[in-house]
Amino acid sequence: MPILLKNQTSTELRASLAHAGVTPQLARRLLAAAVKRGELPALGGDLGARLRDELRALTEIPHLTLDRKVVSPRDGFARYGFRGREPGLFEAVRIPLLHRPGDLKYVACVSSQVGCAMGCAFCATGRMGFHRNLAAWEIVDQVVKLQADSPHPVRGVVFMGMGEPLLNYDAVMTAIQILSEPCGMAISAKAITVSTVGIIPGIRRFTAEGRRARLVVSLTSADPVQRRELLPVEQGHPTPDLIEALREYHAASGQRVTLAWTMISGVNVGEADAQKLADLTRGLPIKLDLIDVNDPSGQFRPPSAAERDHFRDALRAKLGMPVVRRYSGGQDIAGACGMLAGDRGACQREQNTGAGR
Repeated sequence: MPILLKNQTSTELRASLAHAGVTPQLARRLLAAAVKRGELPALGGDLGARLRDELRALTEIPHLTLDRKVVSPRDGFARYGFRGREPGLFEAVRIPLLHRPGDLKYVACVSSQVGCAMGCAFCATGRMGFHRNLAAWEIVDQVVKLQADSPHPVRGVVFMGMGEPLLNYDAVMTAIQILSEPCGMAISAKAITVSTVGIIPGIRRFTAEGRRARLVVSLTSADPVQRRELLPVEQGHPTPDLIEALREYHAASGQRVTLAWTMISGVNVGEADAQKLADLTRGLPIKLDLIDVNDPSGQFRPPSAAERDHFRDALRAKLGMPVVRRYSGGQDIAGACGMLAGDRGACQREQNTGAGR
């Protein structure tokens, strides 16, 4: 089997190709050429014609196939559907950050799996079920393809697309290393965010390995009974154990813990919900990201403006911690948080809009 050049870090490439005489410097050149240009490096330096021919036989540069792309006329978010070598369509979203003159950039929201096994009640991806993990190169190439299609640089990556990143831990961490290497995409690890619904062994491993990427945990409810109904992960990864793991993460990293809260009208936006969260996290420095639910089925609705304001006021009063409302764009193209659903989502959208007839 050939070695896939966007599937290993430069250190791993050096180890895999040491028998062919690849030096650490050449390994970095190989990764840079594969990621940035999709080809082997030019001849010269420590790469002669004979070694280049040998590397051509030993290695391969894989590429994703773009299945579809749609751009929101409302807010400029762009949703991409990709296919790798194995079955299944997965999606990425290009998030525009174009409000600062001289600092125009994008963030890539990427998938780590085709589908998802977590089954969150309000998430279209969760309703797909799990199909397969993505390889590291399939994750990296999402960012590569978005950058190649963009007039401004991609400066950040969020693992908030399809899948649970900590259930594909090794591939996700390899992808993060490649994306952050100077010879890779040179995106600061601090500008890369891993979002999890609370896979405790993954969080503890992330902590023990001293990973520099940001960690966000989707909590959504501080009531274990209610959380189990909304996020079935609660059954195997209970909230008290999750908070204990996050206290360990804070102690080891010194980082404030970011919790994400999907706001659902009449469900988790009351004063009692704010009090339970304050009690649960007492003594733990947190930042709370609020986001409206995006449920294509219509079963769950976002809060009204009055509900949202009342909840935010209660949180600020009881938590005494930063509370930020996060904008979820791309709703009109089914590219917002919780709306990515691959082939199933595309078929549903065509039925709803009459497209493809």
